[in-house]
Amino acid sequence: MEKLCEFLATLVFLGILFHGEMVSALRTKDGSEEWGYVQVRPKAHMFWWLYRSPYRVDSPSKPWPIILWLQGGPGSSGVGFGNFKEIGPLDANLKPRNFTWLRKADLLFVDNPVGTGYSFVEDSRLLVKTDKEAATDLTTLITKLFNSDHSLQKSPLFIVAESYGGKFAVTLGLSVTKAIQKRKLKLKLGGVVLGDSWISPEDFVFSWGPLLKDLSRLDDKGLQISNSIAERIKQQLKAGQFVNATNSWSELEYVISINSNSVDFYNFLLDSGSDSATVSAMKLKLFKEISMRGYSKHLTSTRYSPGVSGDLYSLLNGVIRKKLKIIPEKIRWFEQSDNVFTNLEGDFMKPRIAEVDKLLALGVNVTVYNGQVSVPFHNSLTIYL
Repeated sequence: MEKLCEFLATLVFLGILFHGEMVSALRTKDGSEEWGYVQVRPKAHMFWWLYRSPYRVDSPSKPWPIILWLQGGPGSSGVGFGNFKEIGPLDANLKPRNFTWLRKADLLFVDNPVGTGYSFVEDSRLLVKTDKEAATDLTTLITKLFNSDHSLQKSPLFIVAESYGGKFAVTLGLSVTKAIQKRKLKLKLGGVVLGDSWISPEDFVFSWGPLLKDLSRLDDKGLQISNSIAERIKQQLKAGQFVNATNSWSELEYVISINSNSVDFYNFLLDSGSDSATVSAMKLKLFKEISMRGYSKHLTSTRYSPGVSGDLYSLLNGVIRKKLKIIPEKIRWFEQSDNVFTNLEGDFMKPRIAEVDKLLALGVNVTVYNGQVSVPFHNSLTIYL
């Protein structure tokens, strides 16, 4: 009977007895970390992980911020990649990271959209098809977290994103602003920060060829082919043929790769195919998957070498899974969800520039940056990280 009571108490704490109406969560004894699931829709469960900074300095004139980190992909895990590979307190070897962003803010990671990382759906038909659907789910998660925690409401929330996460950040910013205005969400939005964001795919595909030609990574023939595909993408976008545009984007990456010795799309000084002799031999019909993985930064040697130093797959399905305790047994963590990407391929090439304009018109602070240079819009946010 005693063990049964303990078990029931655990269920109540996790929110399981409330059929998803209560946030399912656990925390460390010192309260420095919290994590859990929110049922954002029936049978759709989103995982989140909050770090409270040990460097926190409370000031009435400058309240301590919370950063919500949104990963790209779409379908790349922020709980894994953003946390352990970029800005979290520990690196992928569980060593302290000296330049963690916790020095300047609390950090909230999510596996977004549902189906990404530890997040899951009980029916694959529940995977989102649009950025706006993803924003609705994220707004539900944020509302359940912030409305039930007065301490979170004291800190301004900054939505910070990279790559495709920038599209999520823009639509989420609009959704959150609307929820705040309707008094459905108790939150102060500090701003939206878009890092190397995929908010204008057309501009990206037209810039790749000329840039690589200037850097001697493409010859005249490669530039001509890439420019012709970019022009086709422009016409497909104009005609509303968004899935076709996504397929053409895959073809463009393939053409650039085979004409540039497999240039790394994240560092043109490197060859992404240097660890694989098969990239140039890939048939075009198979390259869409390779492009997707390359775009989301998940096609790495560690991904295919379980057990090596810094291997996220082994880490998140091993010691981290044991620490968290609440990950369902059937859920396996992957750095990139191909199913999430496939379901969003109709939205993948759609721009989000107009939505950025809407954010600015609403008075939301927006910062856009690429590489190591910050290029803010007017109404820009200043946040020192």
